[in-house]
Amino acid sequence: MVSSRCKMIVRRDLIALGLHPISVELGEAEIQEEDLSTGQRDQIRLLLSISDLELQENKEDILVRKIKDIIIGLVYDSEEPLVKNLSVHISDIMGHSYTYLSDLFSRIVGATIEKYYICSKIKRAKELLLQGELTLTSIAFKLQYSSVEYLSKQFKKVTGLTPSDFRKQKDKGAFFPREDC
Repeated sequence: MVSSRCKMIVRRDLIALGLHPISVELGEAEIQEEDLSTGQRDQIRLLLSISDLELQENKEDILVRKIKDIIIGLVYDSEEPLVKNLSVHISDIMGHSYTYLSDLFSRIVGATIEKYYICSKIKRAKELLLQGELTLTSIAFKLQYSSVEYLSKQFKKVTGLTPSDFRKQKDKGAFFPREDC
């Protein structure tokens, strides 16, 4: 779940199924009922899927989802620069060693946390470039890159295009850049 709207949808769906939510937070919901039948779980899955949400019961999947949520929050919502390493930040929030989280994430997602973070930043940079409201310098600052050059280098590595070439392709109405993410 990534928004308060999602929390409302989950709460509504649980109540509609006759369940009693104790709390519904981003990424998790706690209900009074202790054991759910397979049918109830299937009903929850169905109702959630209608809203493009999914039921995650496996603790490892939940940890991975939380890591992704942290990264998305850093990329899309954070205006403050990260004052510590990404690994320390995630480990502090999650309450697990970064080695454990990194191994788990890589095994389940098939990419490292760092690569997911970079890909998320480049995806956001592409969105901001397409909007055309910010300069490349502003985008680099917003996404917490140390320099425009570093953003440009990473952007080209991931997409195969420089940010300027990406904008030009957009202006031509045709771009299908390579994606390494």
